[in-house]
Amino acid sequence: MKLVRLVNHANSASGMAIDDECKLKFLELKAKRNYRFITFKILDYQVVVDKLGGPDDSYDVFMSSLPSDECRYAVFDFDFTTNENCQKSKIFFIAWSPETAVVRMKMVYASSKDRFKRELDGIQYELQATDASEMSFDIIKSRAY
Repeated sequence: MKLVRLVNHANSASGMAIDDECKLKFLELKAKRNYRFITFKILDYQVVVDKLGGPDDSYDVFMSSLPSDECRYAVFDFDFTTNENCQKSKIFFIAWSPETAVVRMKMVYASSKDRFKRELDGIQYELQATDASEMSFDIIKSRAY
């Protein structure tokens, strides 16, 4: 019975508020291509925009924007050229939960992830990563093709 109570408590956390700016900035990334990436953090029981990456920022800039000891949600707009020489773009949702993050925060981010991701219409791929190797550029590239 103890486990059931823990699960229900975790689900109650997924009712977390989502700042309207999160959806607005995501739409700008998707439609206007104003940003290469957006990171989001949970602050005072609300998901808010953390950082915005410029349209010419590289994947390395994106990776360096993620804290080594705190969880984040992120979206990354990956541009590539197909074998048929067509320009394509795929939007990745990344749940960043480093090993060094506080366990309680990992639980809060994990329990809120699906609800938040549903608010961002247009996500094509999802990655969950606990260290940089799990979301390397090669992994992003292999998923997109």
